[in-house]
Amino acid sequence: MLIQENLDIQEKLRILSDAAKYDVACTSSGVRRGGQKGSLGSASEAGICHSFSADGRCISLLKILFTNQCIYDCKYCINRRSNDTLRTAFTPEEVCRLTIEFYRRNYIEGLFLSSGILNSPDHTMEQILSVLRSLRLEHHFNGYIHVKAIPGASPELIEAAGFFADRMSVNLELPTAEGLRKLAPGKTREKILIPMRQIQKGIVRQLEQEGLLEKKGISSFKGEALLPGYDKRVQKNTDNQASAEKSRLPQGQSTVRKQERPRLIPGRSVYGNYGLGRTSPGKRSFVPAGQSTQIIVGATPENDFHMVTVAEALYRNFGLKRVFYSAFVPVNDDSALPSLPGGPPLLREHRLYQADWLMRYYGFQASELLSEDRPNFNVLLDPKCDWAVRNLGYFPVEINRAPYGELLRVPGIGVKSAMRIVAARKSSVLRFEDLKKLGVVMKRAVYFITCSGRMMYPVRMDEDYITGCMIGEEKRRTWELEHRGMYRQLSMFDDFHLERQPSLTPQEQTALLTGEM
Repeated sequence: MLIQENLDIQEKLRILSDAAKYDVACTSSGVRRGGQKGSLGSASEAGICHSFSADGRCISLLKILFTNQCIYDCKYCINRRSNDTLRTAFTPEEVCRLTIEFYRRNYIEGLFLSSGILNSPDHTMEQILSVLRSLRLEHHFNGYIHVKAIPGASPELIEAAGFFADRMSVNLELPTAEGLRKLAPGKTREKILIPMRQIQKGIVRQLEQEGLLEKKGISSFKGEALLPGYDKRVQKNTDNQASAEKSRLPQGQSTVRKQERPRLIPGRSVYGNYGLGRTSPGKRSFVPAGQSTQIIVGATPENDFHMVTVAEALYRNFGLKRVFYSAFVPVNDDSALPSLPGGPPLLREHRLYQADWLMRYYGFQASELLSEDRPNFNVLLDPKCDWAVRNLGYFPVEINRAPYGELLRVPGIGVKSAMRIVAARKSSVLRFEDLKKLGVVMKRAVYFITCSGRMMYPVRMDEDYITGCMIGEEKRRTWELEHRGMYRQLSMFDDFHLERQPSLTPQEQTALLTGEM
C-alpha cells in the first residue's frame, strides 16, 4: 500500500490516533520534573492517562502512531502489510506541532509515540529520534514522552532516543518464540530481546553514575536472561551447565533450592526500581521512567501459568517497570487466529493484571499462584483469594503481631492498609472496628484474621465453605467485566456516535426555564 501524502494533518491525526489504540499504555509516567524558565511543560509522576476524548474528559496523553505503514504481516495486527487500509504518515514537524499545540491548549501532558515499520527499522527509528530531538532541543518541551523502541534498529539510534525519552518500551507481543513464528513471521525473539537488554543496561549505567543502585534495590546486574519457551539454544546451554554442576555435587544432594521470599519494602516493586523517577530540569538522563512491554493474551494457546512465568522472568531479568497485558481483539480474518465466540478474553486479562500486582508488590511468586497441574486462574475468585483458600494452613493471621509481609497475604488487606496497620499498632491494640477505618475490606479479610487471638465470629476453616462465602461479590464483579458494552478504547474524536438533539425553539426554552406547560 502506498502512503497517502495529500491528507491534511487533521485527517492524519484521525487515522493514526485510531490505529494506536491497541498499544496498551494505561500508566502513570513514573517521572517528576518541574518546569523551568525558557522551557515548555513539566512531567508528573501521576495522572498521565493514555487517551483523549473530544468532549474534554481528563485524558492527557497524546497517543499516536508515526505511521500505520508496515513492512511486516503480523496476522493479529490491523496495520499488517496485507490489509487493504488507508496508509499515511506524519512528518517529524507535524508530530511536534500537534504535541505543542495540544499542550498549549491544556489537552495533554505528554506524548505516547509508536509506529509501524516504515521502509526499515533504522529509517523508522531515525524519524522517531528526529521528533524527540526537535521537541526537546528546538521546542524545549519538558513534558513526559513515551516512545517505542523499534526492534531491529541500530543500537546507536536506540541509545540516542533513550536520552530524550522518559520511558521506552519494546513489545514482546507473544509469550513464546513459537507463537511469534506462527503469527508474526517477520519478527524474531532475538530482535525483540536485544533492544530490551540494551535499554536495561543503559538504565543500570545511569543508576551507577547517580550512585542509586543500592537505593533502588538493585544489588547487581544480571547476565543474559532465560525466558520460558524462548530461545532453545540458550535453554540447552543452561541445561548443560546445570548437569555439569549436578555431577560435582555429593550423591543425593540436589541443585534445586527453595526460592526465598523477596524483601518487601512498602510501595516498591520487589524486583527493584529501574528508573530515576525524578530528574532535574534540563538534565538528560537515560530512560528515567524505566521500560515496559506488552503481551497479547489469547492469540496463542499458552496458559496463564506460562504467561505469569514469562512476566516474572521479564521483571527479574530485564528490570521492566511494567508488563502490560492486552486481550486479543480479532480485527482480521485469518485461519491462524483463534475464534472467540465470547469476545475478547477480558476476564483473563484482568486476572493477569491482578497476579502481576501480587508478584510486584505483595511478594508472591508465579509458582505460588499457579502450577503445571493447575495452569489457569479461577474464574470466580481473584488470585489472592484463590491462593488463600488453597493455603488455609497459613491462617488465621494475628493482626497485632504479624509482620508486614504476612499481612499482605491476607485477602482484603492491601499495601496501604498493611502500612497503616503496622503504624497504628505501635501505639494501640487494634480491634476489628479499627480495621475498616484503616482501609481493610472486612468482607474478605474476616475469614483469615484474628485480633488479640479472637476471630470476629466463629468461622469454619474449610476451603469449600469460605469459597462459597466469598464467591458472591467476586461473581458480581466478574459479570460486570464480561458484560461491558464492547471492547473499545477512547479515541481523539470519540463521541459514541450520539446524535445531537435538535435545538429548542424560544418558546420551548421559556417553558423549560419557567416550568410552564
